[in-house]
Amino acid sequence: MVDQPDPKAELFAEVLRLSLLEGHSARAISRKLGVSRNTVRSMLGRIPRSGKQATTQPRTSILDPYRDVLRRLLEETPDIKAPAALERLRRLGYQGGISVLRERLRVLRPRPQAEAFLTLDFLPGSAIQVDWADFGFALPGCPRRLSCLVMALCYSRYMYLEFTLSQKFGTLVRALDRGMRFIGGTAAVDIFDNMKTVVTTYAGGAPVFNRRFLEYASCRGFAVTACKPKKPQQKGRVERPVGFIRERFWPGRRFKSLLDLSRQARAWLDEFANQRIHEQTGKVPTLVFEHEERRFLKPLPERFFDTDDITTATVTKLFRVKFDRNTYSVPPRLVSQTVLVRANDTEVKVFLGPKQVALHARCWGSGEDIEHPSHRQRALEQKSSGNPLPPALTGTGAVGREYFKILSATRRSIRREIVRIVFLCEIFGESQTTSAMREVMQTGHVGSEYVEYVMRHKRGLTPQAAPLRLGKPELDSLAFGEPDLSVYDELGKPTKTLDPGRPPTGGKQEDENEDP
Repeated sequence: MVDQPDPKAELFAEVLRLSLLEGHSARAISRKLGVSRNTVRSMLGRIPRSGKQATTQPRTSILDPYRDVLRRLLEETPDIKAPAALERLRRLGYQGGISVLRERLRVLRPRPQAEAFLTLDFLPGSAIQVDWADFGFALPGCPRRLSCLVMALCYSRYMYLEFTLSQKFGTLVRALDRGMRFIGGTAAVDIFDNMKTVVTTYAGGAPVFNRRFLEYASCRGFAVTACKPKKPQQKGRVERPVGFIRERFWPGRRFKSLLDLSRQARAWLDEFANQRIHEQTGKVPTLVFEHEERRFLKPLPERFFDTDDITTATVTKLFRVKFDRNTYSVPPRLVSQTVLVRANDTEVKVFLGPKQVALHARCWGSGEDIEHPSHRQRALEQKSSGNPLPPALTGTGAVGREYFKILSATRRSIRREIVRIVFLCEIFGESQTTSAMREVMQTGHVGSEYVEYVMRHKRGLTPQAAPLRLGKPELDSLAFGEPDLSVYDELGKPTKTLDPGRPPTGGKQEDENEDP
């Protein structure tokens, strides 16, 4: 029986012949024999390689003559950059470019010794770590960067998150307040990254904390500490939740507004993030928090702290004040006045002295103009009145016209007088200011300082401040009447005493000063 030839063996032999004897490439052999190139390469790879490998000379580099110079530079200045090294090599005659120099520095630069880290252990209720995460311009139609404040309890890994459109001081402390109410208290220490609202600078390697933030921390009853710069491992309990939010909550998320995003975040937090089995502890954060950590938290003090964003602004000729990238209208009579602007997450209030003169819903856009219809209406009425008085002082009537007629003949600044008289009208009322102006003119003078003196000192008037609001209906609704001071009059009357030499009688006691 004749053995049949093996097709694979014949194909292998033919591939070897074409490659070794005729010098064809794998592609040419594949085309000639009608087989795939991968098959040809596989067969050629089985050829045993014998003998010495061809030796290749190492490539020379234009930087070889400067190798010792580069090593010395890196020993003296380990963090030197390629542009600075290039300047030094140019003086020595180097004619190459920066790319090859950058590659050589990457090879020669000494690598720091790997640092060993210890696992930090925290007791229940001992610490909370806090950090910001930036999510870019993600809110539809809003030209502001979206930020997320993340708070994580170091023991239980229970966390709180809140999306905002700002990282300023007021936004931070209001979000912290909501976070502490969410967890039902505060830890002994809050650990922060080096955000400017908490750490203003470093002096001698120690953080210098924002004084106003320290006042807030004292009011809320927690101590403040900060991580060292470029040491993210010191706040790993909040770094990992930030990454967890980016990986699990954020991808594919769709929302119409900040309110919509906040609702979705809160639902995800309650239904999944705090309910999952934590990848490091192997426990459910909510259960650890409820059964082991909550009782160690300190209750949140009820002391008041002003968390508003506060700034001063000058009213423009368009009766506007600029605040946080937008403009807000005020009564037109306040042009050129310096006012106080106070804002929270939802409202913007404008004050002249103690009096609130404007209230707007806060705009989180950019370059928007927010105008109250009544302010425009007042401006139109002033334009059409034809009154020779400054438009802001039409309410002073004939007294005001006479006052400013006399004033125009003096050397005083009319603009400054208008600003001051408008201010007095706002805090003391137009009728009292007009009356004081009349009294001042009767003494032969004009001037806002005389008008103010009459009201403050001669009449004893005080500015009418807006009522203080504490934010709790049960406290804001309290009302107290005028106290009855007559009881103190009784205490001031002289008391009757008995004559020590006269025995007491059963009748009415006699005063020692009465005639017998």
